[in-house]
Amino acid sequence: MEKIKFNTLARHIYEEERKYPEATGELSDLLHDLSLAAKVISLEVNKAGLVDILGFTGNHNIHGEDVKKLDVFAHEMMIKAMDHGGHLCVMASEEDEDIIHIPPSFSIGKYVLLFDPLDGSSNIDANVSIGTIFSIYRRVSKGDGPGTIEDCIQQGIKQVAAGYIIYGSSTIFVYTAGKGVYGFTLDPSFGEFILSHPNIKTPKKSRIYSINEGNYLYWHPGLKKYIKWLQEEDKSTGRPYSSRYIGSMVADIHRNLLYGGIFMYPADSRNPNGKLRLMYECNPMSFIVEQAGGRSSNGKQRLLEVKPESLHQRTPIFIGSEEDVLLLEKFIKEYEPAAEK
Repeated sequence: MEKIKFNTLARHIYEEERKYPEATGELSDLLHDLSLAAKVISLEVNKAGLVDILGFTGNHNIHGEDVKKLDVFAHEMMIKAMDHGGHLCVMASEEDEDIIHIPPSFSIGKYVLLFDPLDGSSNIDANVSIGTIFSIYRRVSKGDGPGTIEDCIQQGIKQVAAGYIIYGSSTIFVYTAGKGVYGFTLDPSFGEFILSHPNIKTPKKSRIYSINEGNYLYWHPGLKKYIKWLQEEDKSTGRPYSSRYIGSMVADIHRNLLYGGIFMYPADSRNPNGKLRLMYECNPMSFIVEQAGGRSSNGKQRLLEVKPESLHQRTPIFIGSEEDVLLLEKFIKEYEPAAEK
């Protein structure tokens, strides 16, 4: 087994920055600020069962979903940690209907931050792993004033960095800046993220699939055929596959990233555009998985190439081991209803 050298997140970011003379250090500062927010959110998540922070606020977010107290805390903590560094021109959150402007008293930078403050929050009360997902772009609007909606709805291929923090049995910070994927585990004894998963590579093929099979009745016929194919016994192709579904996107994809697998959250007859958000969940996760050697698709197109039309756009997603996603796309195409061809 390869020996992992002792390295903190801050040190790793600094060492990576030194490899590129053109680096300004601004992206490194952004990642450092994100790690500070992650530590505070992690602390609250870990003590959520002990203080009056669980439960619903009584309000709903823009998607009509109940907002939990910990959602609000994570959302506000991300803004407080990120708005004053002078590196951002605008932010956007899954929990906020509109873009989030940088206060006039703070400097305006050249980067854009999109985030899902607490993915999987419906599982909070059950103590299931949840997480924070983030995505960083360069601004495209002209001038040095406040950022615009144009800066926030860019294609996923234009991301300069993305990552997630998973709050589970340990807190792990996973990120990519387009040059590999790295994971850091928080050591609570001295409050530092330590390199634990260097240069993550996801297997090209797996024997795990993740999907909510309770929605089978409403699926595309090609997806139904694919799932039944995975469940058939055939030793030559490694079937049947094992079903592993947590119901928290960040937790399911983290497991599959390490062990291999395909995570699917499809469109269906009740949700023809899918349910997960392109900008806050699917684009950053797709960037990470592709950097680890995997693949991400909406069933017909590489997800990172989809041109977003709105801030809270939804999309189907099929993401994970490359060969598994390619095969899924083949089933979708082969069993396309005649009316859609």
